[in-house]
Amino acid sequence: MPCTASAHGTERGLVMLLPTEYYLTGGAIVVAVTFVALLLVPSRWFTQAGSASITLDRRPVPPIAIVSTLSFLLLLVLIAAGRYSTADPLENPLPLVVWTLFWVGLTLLQALVGNLWPWLNPWTGPLRILRRATGGRLGEAPLLKLPEAVGYIPALLLFLMFAWYELVSLAPEDPPRLAIAVSVYWVLNFIAMLVFGERDWTERGEPFSVYFRMIGMIAPFEITPPKSGIWASVRFRWPGQDCVAAEPPPISAAVFLLLTLGTASFDGFAETFTWLWMIGVNPLEFPGRSAVTLPNTFGLIAAPAVLAVIYFTAVISGARLAGEARLVADRGLITHLVYSIIPIAVAFHAAHYLSLLLINGQYLYSAISDPFALGWDLFGTADRHVTASMLIDINSVEKLWIAQTAIIVAGHCIGILIAHMIALKHFVKPASATISQVFLALAMIGYTVFGLWLLSIPAAG
Repeated sequence: MPCTASAHGTERGLVMLLPTEYYLTGGAIVVAVTFVALLLVPSRWFTQAGSASITLDRRPVPPIAIVSTLSFLLLLVLIAAGRYSTADPLENPLPLVVWTLFWVGLTLLQALVGNLWPWLNPWTGPLRILRRATGGRLGEAPLLKLPEAVGYIPALLLFLMFAWYELVSLAPEDPPRLAIAVSVYWVLNFIAMLVFGERDWTERGEPFSVYFRMIGMIAPFEITPPKSGIWASVRFRWPGQDCVAAEPPPISAAVFLLLTLGTASFDGFAETFTWLWMIGVNPLEFPGRSAVTLPNTFGLIAAPAVLAVIYFTAVISGARLAGEARLVADRGLITHLVYSIIPIAVAFHAAHYLSLLLINGQYLYSAISDPFALGWDLFGTADRHVTASMLIDINSVEKLWIAQTAIIVAGHCIGILIAHMIALKHFVKPASATISQVFLALAMIGYTVFGLWLLSIPAAG
């Protein structure tokens, strides 16, 4: 019998029932107090924290070539599943692995245990097999040198293409289309590694090698890849220690990191009623991705540009306020401080994709037992019931919102701490280092409020 259903369609409606203005205010206050508290901490404490570490020598780790080869073989299986398995993106393992396990899960794992990408990337193993098969004639030495003047521009452009495919293209989760995109991406980077050398291209050209290496800089663990054999060193250190110890990166690397945060921020902003109103779209009659392709492309480019203007303005103004204009001229401080953005980028990533990870992770757990939709049950999970109960119950949503709030605030607090430790390396007087951070701290406080606002408002599309 037909009847009226008292139903709820989105978790954002439940989030709106919470006292979000208190969370926004409280988050801003916590970040501000963190900055003020730095004035009371002796600078020598930061110096000690920047060098404190415990190193465990000769820890066994799996050989890079073997793990990379297995990663490549898994990629081939996923591409085949994308082409020939079900077209349902929630049952096909390719989009679930790419957008949930790889883009969300692996990013967060890198921030916890360090850079695992040297093992997991799908190019190193095939390159070493090619070298052995050709007696070193292919892949042993680069055919051309990647010019130093190019900097990180190849990685920047490729990441922008990836972000456009994820956030703007019409069907990023369509398995056959995604299989083609992944295949083309692998081939292009494999050819680039043959031409420019694996080391140079992964250092400045392949965006995920650059991105995961930067994310791993804030991890409390560091595993040094062995040059040969299986023995490696494992170092436990103060989180973010590598950000402080590293040399200032070039401008293009700083822009790359700002791009990653800017695209993640636009991902959330593009779904808001505010953005849809700005581009003349009725959010209650959302016409679909094809109708917003052009304005979203513009927004995807504009968001990192606006973020870069805010960042560079804050850092340059802070240095001038501290009376150290010389640090603006040599650009060392300007680019070095960009590493303080890393924990903020990770926090945005974790908070924004937390609900996706919780839901699509369950779909992936089920899909791995029957990757080709042939009725298999390889791991006994094919009949796993996927539940979204945490998004339709007010108590669960409140816990989810509190977790997202804590992640956003913690990321900005860690960013302020890393920025202060970096500033202490560039300024002679600790007081000058603190003064130089005033505008950057204000920008981080504002970005905290912005991030929590994105999580608290209704979304469309």
